[in-house]
Amino acid sequence: MTVRTRFAPSPTGYLHLGGARTALFSWAYARHFGGTFILRIEDTDLERSTPEAVQAILDGMNWLGLHHDEGPFFQMQRMDRYREVVGQMLEAGSAYYCYCTPEEVEAMRERQRAAGEKPRYDGTWRPEPGKTLPPVPEGRKPVVRFRNPLDGDVTWNDLVKGPITISNRELDDLIIARPDGTPTYNFCVSVDDWDMQITHVIRGDDHVNNTPRQINILRALGASLPQYGHVPMILGADGEKLSKRHGAVSVMEYPAQGYLPEAMLNYLARLGWSHGDEEIFSMEQFCAWFDLDHLSKSPAQFNPEKLAWLNNHYIKQSDNARLEALVRPVMEREGAQFEGGPDLQAVIALLKERASTINELADAAMLFYRQPAPDAALLAQHVTDAVKPALAQFGKQCETVEWNKAALSALLKEVLATNKLKMPQLAMPLRLILTGQLQTPAIDAVLELLGRETVLARLAKFSK
Repeated sequence: MTVRTRFAPSPTGYLHLGGARTALFSWAYARHFGGTFILRIEDTDLERSTPEAVQAILDGMNWLGLHHDEGPFFQMQRMDRYREVVGQMLEAGSAYYCYCTPEEVEAMRERQRAAGEKPRYDGTWRPEPGKTLPPVPEGRKPVVRFRNPLDGDVTWNDLVKGPITISNRELDDLIIARPDGTPTYNFCVSVDDWDMQITHVIRGDDHVNNTPRQINILRALGASLPQYGHVPMILGADGEKLSKRHGAVSVMEYPAQGYLPEAMLNYLARLGWSHGDEEIFSMEQFCAWFDLDHLSKSPAQFNPEKLAWLNNHYIKQSDNARLEALVRPVMEREGAQFEGGPDLQAVIALLKERASTINELADAAMLFYRQPAPDAALLAQHVTDAVKPALAQFGKQCETVEWNKAALSALLKEVLATNKLKMPQLAMPLRLILTGQLQTPAIDAVLELLGRETVLARLAKFSK
């Protein structure tokens, strides 16, 4: 058997973290077994589906590198197929026309609630041997309902949760086609999984209640059943359902915030799955390891600090040329003046060890590409009469010193010894004068990157 998985989002909003994790698990399962990963867009909710949401899903999948082997398939382009299957089911007697209005069905349910019963469609139009159906109301278009089994159970061995059994008495005859002929969600999913020969359905556990309905439809069609695995949801660190305040935003917000796709993939892979104590791994390694036996049955908790830690790891591991391509546009938006400044890749090499995001890296790099504007009060505090002779000596010797980190470090120590100062007494005013801020990387590294000409010009400007 060739493993065939699918990711089937509804384009009624952005691709969020939960959806991205479902896509990752489905993709990795197919890759692990050398199978096929299918992308399907379930766009039958015409009121809420938008082209923008479709594009957001495609963009998110592309950024993450979760490339599909087949698709994307759009349900709205498969309407003829759904109508064909509805016709077959009506002919076979596994579906029937129902002429109840929504108001009549709601009144039916109200009576059941009042009697302490579970509200459900009561089968008014369900054909049975010896049963006389009501007269067909004139001018009323019917829905089509699935003839769900009245007795017995639906049982499947969930690949994550283990055996699950739901009684058919809990399920009523769901609508599979609306009065205008458009099919409904559970019906379309069942037909799609059948036609696309899906072998494994990996999805969020909010779909558990849909599974027995889909199994019954597939059985009525004489189709083979996929195996189902329902992954627990992602919660915030406070144990509540993930919301925008926890970071439940579009996946495409994360590249905008400066996250790398490999960090996001690595992080999502560890949300509810584990391989021993392994925390950091490539997607090649993940696909080699991934199985459903090690998926947790408990909800995972989103931890933005852990994501930032992983992102820092991948930034440190990244090629400086790649980082430059990501950092430069961010800096340009912030007004960076690159002309006459140091090589950006050299600056990145100095700064990337401490950066948790591309945006943090860009922000840190800005000190090399803008004119410093030191605070007057800080200058008065750090540029004291005791320090000024040392600054003058340092500036004079900068004219001839060999311009590299080692030579500049030796010069700093020489000036400190001559003036009987400690390193912070000289480094702090130098940082202020040269960069406008007190916190920078090592001052000798900053001096080397700024270059002799810039350092002399800024020291001279200050001395005036």
